[in-house]
Amino acid sequence: MHELSIAMALVEQMEKVAREQKARAVPSVTVVVGALSGVDAEALAGAFPLAAEGTVAQGAELVITPACASVRCRACGQVTTPELPFLRCGGCGASEVEVVSGRELYIQAMDVEVAGEAGGE
Repeated sequence: MHELSIAMALVEQMEKVAREQKARAVPSVTVVVGALSGVDAEALAGAFPLAAEGTVAQGAELVITPACASVRCRACGQVTTPELPFLRCGGCGASEVEVVSGRELYIQAMDVEVAGEAGGE
């Protein structure tokens, strides 16, 4: 289950940002997960609380935003959304395509609680 290692890396990044912002907690994080990233969003959501335990991310809400795949056809030049798991042009059906999007895996947004803010110390 590589989603646990991804969740751990995500928490590490959250802790780094929290240190930089002098935050005491990170109540939520939004992560973009591409359809071709190889990450199972459900497994990531299940692994996240384990990785976050005992950190500034403990109890944080994990919001996963899916990113669709798109390909550019080398034959006709169209950019289309393929019918996964096959990477074919949605226009002409050619299999000679270049992936334009769908491999994303990144933090899109994070909320942080800084000491002294409303609800803080």
